[in-house]
Amino acid sequence: MQPSDPGHDTDHGRERAALVGLASGPTRRAHVEDALDELAGLADAAAIEPVLRLMQERARPDPATLIGSGKLETLKAACAEAGLTLVIFDHELSPAQLRNIEKILELRVIDRTQLILDIFARRARTREGKLQVELAQLRYLLPRLVGASSALSRLGGGIGTRGPGETKLETDRRRIRLRIKALGDDLDDVRRRRGQLRDRRRRSETPAVALVGYTNAGKTTLFNRLTHDSAVASDALFVTLDPLTRELRLPNRQRAVLSDTVGFIDRLPHALVAAFRATLEEVADADLLLHVVDASIDDYERHLQAVRRVLGEVDAAEVPTQLVFNKIDRLDHGAREHVRQAYPGCLLISGATGDGVDDLLLDVARALELDTRRVTLSFDQSRVEDREAIERLYRVARVLSHDADGDRVSIEAEVSRRLVQRLQEGLSL
Repeated sequence: MQPSDPGHDTDHGRERAALVGLASGPTRRAHVEDALDELAGLADAAAIEPVLRLMQERARPDPATLIGSGKLETLKAACAEAGLTLVIFDHELSPAQLRNIEKILELRVIDRTQLILDIFARRARTREGKLQVELAQLRYLLPRLVGASSALSRLGGGIGTRGPGETKLETDRRRIRLRIKALGDDLDDVRRRRGQLRDRRRRSETPAVALVGYTNAGKTTLFNRLTHDSAVASDALFVTLDPLTRELRLPNRQRAVLSDTVGFIDRLPHALVAAFRATLEEVADADLLLHVVDASIDDYERHLQAVRRVLGEVDAAEVPTQLVFNKIDRLDHGAREHVRQAYPGCLLISGATGDGVDDLLLDVARALELDTRRVTLSFDQSRVEDREAIERLYRVARVLSHDADGDRVSIEAEVSRRLVQRLQEGLSL
């Protein structure tokens, strides 16, 4: 048992908590310590002050209490001495484990998943974001209400119950299931509307580029740099929940749509992945992903793998992806060379200073150009439809030659693969 931050002055304006981690099986102690560091960052994002840390090493997790009843008694005494009211476990607790642990500690207990849900509830601003968070909260909490009339009485406005779903948690399970169905229907409508927007974008042949990455990798700062926007960027976790979309102008005069997406995290709760699927479909439907990695941290490899796992969950693993190591202004020359050698073909940039951003834009332009076909098209300028098609072709393609013979016009152009497919299907430009 140790203080979470011995040099940190106590902030009495925030709820104070103990953090608990478990090293078992192949999980190394150092990995658990890193995970507890991340849990402390999550706690801070939820306005919680981490005061104590406890890491238990066991051959395997205790099925009833995760860390064992003896260790829980030690934790209980330490919490009482420090005057703590909350304990946060860096694992997803089963309903039975949660009840058993609360019975021994006689304190409020939440797990990593519930903490992340609380942060999302704090950050959600749009109606869509609030719907997604509420759905995730209710899906997570429903099995934890089994036979828990006493648990219902404990669910107030504290950490883990905050947000648009808190009043619904006072109803019975039948009403919660009805609410889950209603939320699912609403989000299906959101998915349909997003699909219509994507279809419209396909018809305009504007390529889509999406920023993905671990939370706090610097995606929003890079988004602002690339689009000259002023979206809120912060060192806090999960600042961007609702996707932002802006026009991106490329060096070859091509236009694209750039989206800034919600940050991923290691062991991202499945309830959140499911609830945010309507939003994450934007990632799966993109023409190019820019996977942004914070190069200034020691364990960026773990972050990189976590993002790849989530991309697989949302069917985006096959989308062309460019690896972008961000925050290189914090690296010395040797560290930069190490990244280049470890990840051939990656780009090194700084969204904060702009270093390497011009190369990134050139790379995006080249990547999108690779998805083109060279075609020769003929038009009759006496027809209004053909004149409109020529104008549009100049907007969405790279014209290589334009030959006119009276009203007949022949244009050779590099056209996106999707537009070629539509032409082959007999659709007009």
